[in-house]
Amino acid sequence: MQENKQHFQRSLVWFRRDLRNFDHAALYHALRQSDAVYCVFIFDKTIIDNLPENDRRIAFIHDSVRELQQELTRMGGGLIVRFAHAEEAIPGLVSELGINAVFTNHDYEPQAIARDAAVGQDLAAQACEFLSFKDQVIFEKREVLSLAATPFSVFTPYKNAWLKKFYAESSDFYSRPYPIEKYAHKLAASIGNDDLPSLAGIGFAAAAAHAMPVAAGMAGGRMLLEDFLSRMKLYDQTRDYPAIKGPSYLSVHLRFGTVSIRHLVREAMQQIRAGSNRGAETWLSELIWRDFYFMIMHHHPHVAERSFKPDYDAIQWETGAEADASFAAWCEGRTGYPLVDAAMLQLNQTGYMHNRLRMVTACFLIKDLGIDWRRGEAYFALHLNDFDLSANNGGWQWASSSGCDAQPYFRIFNPITQSEKFDAEGKFIKRYLPQLSKLDKRSIHAPWKTAPLLLEQAGVKLGKDYPLPIIEHDVARKQTLTRYAVVKKVATQEGDE
Repeated sequence: MQENKQHFQRSLVWFRRDLRNFDHAALYHALRQSDAVYCVFIFDKTIIDNLPENDRRIAFIHDSVRELQQELTRMGGGLIVRFAHAEEAIPGLVSELGINAVFTNHDYEPQAIARDAAVGQDLAAQACEFLSFKDQVIFEKREVLSLAATPFSVFTPYKNAWLKKFYAESSDFYSRPYPIEKYAHKLAASIGNDDLPSLAGIGFAAAAAHAMPVAAGMAGGRMLLEDFLSRMKLYDQTRDYPAIKGPSYLSVHLRFGTVSIRHLVREAMQQIRAGSNRGAETWLSELIWRDFYFMIMHHHPHVAERSFKPDYDAIQWETGAEADASFAAWCEGRTGYPLVDAAMLQLNQTGYMHNRLRMVTACFLIKDLGIDWRRGEAYFALHLNDFDLSANNGGWQWASSSGCDAQPYFRIFNPITQSEKFDAEGKFIKRYLPQLSKLDKRSIHAPWKTAPLLLEQAGVKLGKDYPLPIIEHDVARKQTLTRYAVVKKVATQEGDE
């Protein structure tokens, strides 16, 4: 699937994880190359039939699709919406509408690649072109390579090469927006049966629509970005503290394309060029990490199932009833470590987890409980509103030391130290564990170490109001070093932070 300069009478733009009507690569190219452009979104049964009925992400998508449909209609077009298997619906629409070309944006996940290959074969049988474009990243696949023309596996040199390539072009060439409005007169009007199905109509509870912690759609993304722009300069100082407003909270909007990555990079670059701005530089670095993980998934698709570093698949993880009970306690926020439990409750209640806490909870599951990182990865995949396979996988493999540019296996987060450092006042903990709200800032990070009288005065009875720790961290650390001995190469240093 490559860019094509042919001219088509009728084209179809297939929206997927790019739910916006501005700065949209596939829509732009379709409008440029066609006399009439139809638009479609598929609630793909292959994907959503396996999700729970209260999945917040479907509610976010539903609201975003509604706004997209309204905006395309305002521009003179429309949005066809189907609840079907995409592999059947797209070829069906091509036949029904007499489409000459289907335009879409790249999706880099293994299952999506297989789906697109199947759709492409069916379209070829109908003499219909299938054209796909880069849209959700700045650089993809083989666009940023080492001097030896090989993919990077370490972030910092990748970032340096990314920036060098970006700055090599003038006028922000790589983040330049696609001017959609200029060609909007090519949009084809509604075909008459493109009503948006209700959440209940596609098998989801209406209550899910009210469970998202952020507003959906392009309007929601725009509101969050406008709020963050005034805080971006402080991002490097505030991003690690879950009790304060530090992050952009745009991750779910990036996941579903209700914001444009090119727009976000331009905003960061504008602040960087305006003067010394460590916050903007740090945030841009996070956006580059996103490109990095997409690139890793492209070149090393095996990471979706196995370790990036093959030797790490030799690690023997804890299994059996005791491990299952520990995993359940981790999932439900019952480990006895307040910061870990508060973080897991945040995830379960809102679908969001602060990035620092993603590292803390992942490291606890892997290196305190000795449980296979893939179990945690799958739990996050099911519950995170912003779940993105490449980033989620990259984060879990980083925590397990099995991924590219991962933390060394002997780096083991101490959940108490992390709590004292990043939630010093215990404000975040108290938000999700109100039963600990009367403990002082010294006691709240490790209640079992607190004097019985102070616990009594705070109204906390360990084992009843809040659980005792399910494992002792110092013991777990030694067990982890033994567990990881099978992959020990040169490093001999031990660390705990």
